[in-house]
Formats: sequence, C-alpha cells, structure tokens
Amino acid sequence: MSKRKAFVSIHECVACGCCMKVCPRNAISVPKGIYAEINKELCVGCGKCVKECPASVITLKESEE
Repeated sequence: MSKRKAFVSIHECVACGCCMKVCPRNAISVPKGIYAEINKELCVGCGKCVKECPASVITLKESEE
C-alpha cells in the first residue's frame, strides 16, 4: 500500500516553525532550531504543511509502507 508523506528539504529549510503550527497530528518538530523534521509514523500526508511553508521546501511524496 502506498501513502503520501511530507518530506523536508533540510538544506533549504529556514526552521521558522510555520509547518509545525498547522500540523494536525503534531508530526513536525524543529529540533535545535536547525530544520523541520517530520515523524513519518505520525504524518498522514494531508498537505497542510506544504501549503503553509513560506520557503516552499516541503513536498508530498508517495511512501511505501
């Protein structure tokens, strides 16, 4: 079964935390203020973080589970 999951381009992320604020599953964190990390087990692929990211560095991709 294939599901969408969010992925962050860590080298371009500005660690603003906007994505973290809109995630309904609390699947996103910004440890040490460096870049956003997404917990793949919590992510449901809703895309809210993609729409909210001001740097456009989050994408949804198909993920095999």
